[in-house]
Amino acid sequence: MAAPPAERSFDVIVVGAGIIGSCAAHAVASRGASVLLLERFDLLHQRGSSHGESRTTRPTYTRPQYPPMVRLAHRLWHEAERDAGYTVLTPTPHLDLGPRDAPAFVAAMANGGATELAPAGDASRPAWAEAFRVPEGWAAATSGPAGVIKATKAMAMFQTLAAKMGAVVRDRTEVVDVARQGEGNTIVVKTSTGEEFHGGKCIITVGAWASKLVKSITGADLPVQPVHTLVCYWRVKPGHEEELTTEAGFPTFATYGEPGFYGTPSMEYPGLIKVCRNGGPPCDPDGRDWATGTGAGGIAEIVARWIDEFMPGVVDTTGGPVLRQPCMCCMTPDEDFVIDFLGGEEFGKDVVVGAGFSGHGFKMGPAVGKILAELALDGESGTAAEAGLELEHYLIGRFEGNPMGKATSH
Repeated sequence: MAAPPAERSFDVIVVGAGIIGSCAAHAVASRGASVLLLERFDLLHQRGSSHGESRTTRPTYTRPQYPPMVRLAHRLWHEAERDAGYTVLTPTPHLDLGPRDAPAFVAAMANGGATELAPAGDASRPAWAEAFRVPEGWAAATSGPAGVIKATKAMAMFQTLAAKMGAVVRDRTEVVDVARQGEGNTIVVKTSTGEEFHGGKCIITVGAWASKLVKSITGADLPVQPVHTLVCYWRVKPGHEEELTTEAGFPTFATYGEPGFYGTPSMEYPGLIKVCRNGGPPCDPDGRDWATGTGAGGIAEIVARWIDEFMPGVVDTTGGPVLRQPCMCCMTPDEDFVIDFLGGEEFGKDVVVGAGFSGHGFKMGPAVGKILAELALDGESGTAAEAGLELEHYLIGRFEGNPMGKATSH
């Protein structure tokens, strides 16, 4: 897959082979167009935001534009699984916990069609509900479609499917410039080794490096700030190992508040469960402190306090998490995505940017990738229109004269 391409000209060049770029390349190839997918590091590397064992998917969002995108993505996940012949998404229930009267929680439950858990003693109450302690004044509600996505496996699936349809996939190729060739219709993509590739269109999906690359190309500031986060796996208390698994129907879960927390059933590592905090401190993707959040008062300690309050009977925080895995989230000020044309006199609609997925974009990768592909090939997205998705929520222009965009809870 990573062999140097014999051809240097393509209908579309996708820069960045994380989940969004991989899905975009797959969507372009599925249209019969020629596509080159370039990755700065090794394929499936662990230096960005798409790697790891798992991601959650859920329909509950404060902002109503996201549940339809989640539903579209679920359909596309299943279509890709059918084509690949294996699964990457394991369906589960999803549980949200939050202050009963908090506007963000109320809106998210309404937008996601969530149903409040039945009270203790009710025959319809699931057995796994006893794993959670719900504070006074809080509520717990379930929703779907939801589940656990095997992250690295999913990324590989889309890369493989794209390659089978003729896409050229090349890693260890750092893109340093994107420019229009003269007054023609060709976009030239230049690498750090001096290579040049020509495309009719270009899609930029470089995650934590988006601001740097866009700045070098156009001089404009794209407000995407990478933050360092820590994925933590904790030991399940003896006697509860089977109860907290996907096979037992245990849910993905999340809380509303500042900070927010989330987790997945015990799945990747037997006897361990993933529980994490949203967000983290700002970081430079080219100069990260890989140990951030592991010391006293760090992310792991904050998560341990949440577990001791909300899941004290089933998860052991003694000694901290058993496994710690660093990751990055790429945040916009309002935590909405950037899905837009780079624009300007030079690029117009020939260069498309997907960035700033703010810690909640992986689940929607197939939907976003298809939208980006259609924007590049057609100048508009029929899929978005059919699904009722309003792309004006994701335009770069929302930050002009307003650096915070539409900043509210998502």
